[in-house]
Amino acid sequence: MRYLCGYDIGSSSVKACLVDAESGAIVASDFFPKEEMKITAVKSGWAEQEPSDWWANLKLAHQSVMQKSGAKGDDILAIGVTWQMHGLVLTDKDKRVLRPSIIWCDSRAVPYGEKAFDVIGGEKCLSHLLNSPGNFTASKLAWVKEHEPHVFERIDKLMLPGDYIAMKLTGDIVMTIEGLSEGIFWDFKTNALSDDVLDYYGIPRSFFPEIKPVFGTQGYVSAEAARELGLKEGIPVAYRAGDQPNNALSLNVFEPGEIASTAGTSGVVYGILDKLNYDPQSRVNTFAHVNYTPEQIRLGVLLCINGTGILNSWMKRNLAVEGLSYDEMNWLAAQSSIGAKGLSIIPFGNGAERVLGNRDVNCSLHGINFNIHDRKDVLRAAQEGIVFSYEYGMEIMREMGMQIHTVKAGHANMFLSPVFGQTLAGISGATIELYNTDGAAGAAKGAGIGAGIYASNREAFAGLEKLAVIEPDTAGATAYREAYERWKPLVAKCK
Repeated sequence: MRYLCGYDIGSSSVKACLVDAESGAIVASDFFPKEEMKITAVKSGWAEQEPSDWWANLKLAHQSVMQKSGAKGDDILAIGVTWQMHGLVLTDKDKRVLRPSIIWCDSRAVPYGEKAFDVIGGEKCLSHLLNSPGNFTASKLAWVKEHEPHVFERIDKLMLPGDYIAMKLTGDIVMTIEGLSEGIFWDFKTNALSDDVLDYYGIPRSFFPEIKPVFGTQGYVSAEAARELGLKEGIPVAYRAGDQPNNALSLNVFEPGEIASTAGTSGVVYGILDKLNYDPQSRVNTFAHVNYTPEQIRLGVLLCINGTGILNSWMKRNLAVEGLSYDEMNWLAAQSSIGAKGLSIIPFGNGAERVLGNRDVNCSLHGINFNIHDRKDVLRAAQEGIVFSYEYGMEIMREMGMQIHTVKAGHANMFLSPVFGQTLAGISGATIELYNTDGAAGAAKGAGIGAGIYASNREAFAGLEKLAVIEPDTAGATAYREAYERWKPLVAKCK
């Protein structure tokens, strides 16, 4: 049997997956660490991880799937990589990491992006970058330049988390337009690195490596990586993309009007556009999709809610102290009624939220009554609050002209909860389709496309298995809407 291998570099764990190259079936998958990966917060609003931890956990996950499947190193045809978006990795001329990675949920760079937006000009930023520089990778680098000049002066190359992993695999440092766009380094009007951003922040062009296509050979497994992983030297790394474009790929979402969603540590709704467009307030963000080219515009409009699965895990640690599983928590939440008896939770407790104009308003609970509410109501209110934050952002996406009739998602994380899926269908009016896939499997199939094993995405995802369909509950529509309309004004008060 011949396999495609995918790696998903998350902030909670690193996942590896082997896919049967012929059938497209998932053969084996695993993740490490089994407890959530360490995130260091030296100050409030900061979030950093050691890139070496990603590589160490990748090796553990890789070894596990090779053992589970019985695969040999020379059975792997191609490798794909996906990663937590917007992180910053800096290396010196010897490819040594200079400091911990400033990851996606770190909010220290917000003031830098806001000032850049004002100085460069809002219209210029939005029409060329499709976003404000915001709290993205370019602004994180600006923070390093000001506060850690001793680090900045030693930088040879900057990377996103997946570029670092690809460097560990191949020894080569390259990037893609998709990656550059998620870092807010790409000018969609000139189809080049943004002179405005680089000149304003004082970022040398030498920091940027060679640009490669998302699909296609981006390097080959080196002798050193082959020894560490038990692979054959020379296997192509043939695909890379950030986690949300990759999640859309894993659900075969490639064309205008198609919608994908995830609900892991953060929550995302991601839709495809075929023209340059943006939210004037940059509350949702527009990036190059995996199949973007200057000749064929395919853009992903990204709504990201930082406080999603992390709120659920907080609930597990603090409300399920006797060791309840997530399945048991989901069952408890379902015992409460729609609207959680008037209880509302604002879920924004994981750093600055772009949908709120990069404000950090924290999580809050509203309307609790000690005589009628108990744990099941709090658990339901948490899940409803997360879904309502999705709807809050989807209202903006609809204003941009996006039609949201069907939402595709992997049957994982928060989508394992019936309350979560039913609430999303009920408040959005969209049909929810759940599939047997995940980011690592998507990266593996992306590698199959990039290596020419599949002729197209249709061939790559022909066997994608639909596990469940959740239709909007017309009987409960009024109750969902009433709960949302009670929740929404609370966001304005928090802001």
